[in-house]
Amino acid sequence: RLETRLSRRRLAVLAVFSCYSLVNAFQWIQYSILSNVFAGFYGVSFTQIDWLSMVYMVAYVPLILPATWLLDARGLRLTALLGSGLNALGAWLKCGSLAPQRYPLTLAAQAVCAVAQVFILGLPSRIASVWFGPTEVSTACAVAVLGNQLGTAVGFLLPPVLVPNTPNDIDLMAHNIGIMFYGTAIVSTLLFFLTGVVFEEKPKYPPSHSQAVLQNKPPEDYSYKQSIINLFKNIPFILLLISYGIMTGAFYSVSTLLNQMIVTHYEGEEVNAGRIGLTLVVAGMVGSIICGLWLDYTKTYKQTTLIVYILSFFGLLVFTFTLDLGYLVIVFVTGGVLGFFMTGYLPLGFEFAVEITYPESEGTSSGLLNASAQIFGIVFTLVQGKLTTDYSPRAGNIFLCAWIFVGIILTALIKSDLRRHNVNSGIMNLDVKHVPVDSPVEPESTTRKIQSAL
Repeated sequence: RLETRLSRRRLAVLAVFSCYSLVNAFQWIQYSILSNVFAGFYGVSFTQIDWLSMVYMVAYVPLILPATWLLDARGLRLTALLGSGLNALGAWLKCGSLAPQRYPLTLAAQAVCAVAQVFILGLPSRIASVWFGPTEVSTACAVAVLGNQLGTAVGFLLPPVLVPNTPNDIDLMAHNIGIMFYGTAIVSTLLFFLTGVVFEEKPKYPPSHSQAVLQNKPPEDYSYKQSIINLFKNIPFILLLISYGIMTGAFYSVSTLLNQMIVTHYEGEEVNAGRIGLTLVVAGMVGSIICGLWLDYTKTYKQTTLIVYILSFFGLLVFTFTLDLGYLVIVFVTGGVLGFFMTGYLPLGFEFAVEITYPESEGTSSGLLNASAQIFGIVFTLVQGKLTTDYSPRAGNIFLCAWIFVGIILTALIKSDLRRHNVNSGIMNLDVKHVPVDSPVEPESTTRKIQSAL
């Protein structure tokens, strides 16, 4: 029986990752929540400002497979250093774009931050699985995702306070933007050095029996190409891939266009638009932690995912049809309810994917989920933005509601096969042959090796 033990370093690893993920998410949303301010400062259209958000989504799709390969081939520490380092580099490049004619430079800097995101979004489930035990793995994943959500929350709240709209004083506007850019660069650089100090590839002892089984396999047994093929042959995972993309893409779209939706009905309320965004994300952070604790306690992955999906649908419907009533307090409440379920769904999708695809790499399954989210996010943002501009925010939100209803149906069709939970529980009828498909080891001997390991 292989020895399992929890490492005290796991909490430091989780904390540092959550912090630099926070800064990356902050840099994603800091332009969109000030769409009218940056459009005036750089002298560009709202669509060009929207691209400062969408570049995160565009960069992710072609880079996710190389990034997940790097995670599997070179490990967690190098991937973490790349994500944190590129995040700091992009932040410093933004400091050079503090002039109205430098939109191309700020777009290039945002593209560097977008590449950093590729090495960040797929890590929560990997960090949780490699460093945390079976009774805390879902909560750890939720906390890791929470860091990204908290960054979005800070990105909604802080920029409107730091950079008030001063269209008649461009120098003052540049000064205020500079405070935000330089502060972000200093913090992200500090976190890069902390990443180098804290992160290790894995703890000395595996934290769970499912990790012990994987770590006991020879590295030459693993095939990244075959792992991708196996995932795309897994029908429950494909259904989750699409439904996760719909829900998270809808969240990206709502976050990107929130300023435009609020200002359309409540002119001059940029600061309150940021506060509504903050309410949406903070409520989602609470939802994430509650869902993570619930999964660790009950292991009801499909049921919880489906219920949260349905409640997100109704939350968006209520938000849509109360947005134009003229009462900001109602928008705060409905935005909070929407955020609780919509962003609370994110760690659910990650953990459900790990369960139904074990023993495939957590980074690969999470990376594919995020790629799906980016693709849907790009499409939804472009279409919803067009509908919002040409018709009304209600038209754009109804478009999202229709897609989320499709996601509910797909989620209901997912077969819940909790493979990782079965291994941790000592249930041995799990077919794990599909991990090292190219391995010369016969299925019977593979089974005997796992049985002896457990």
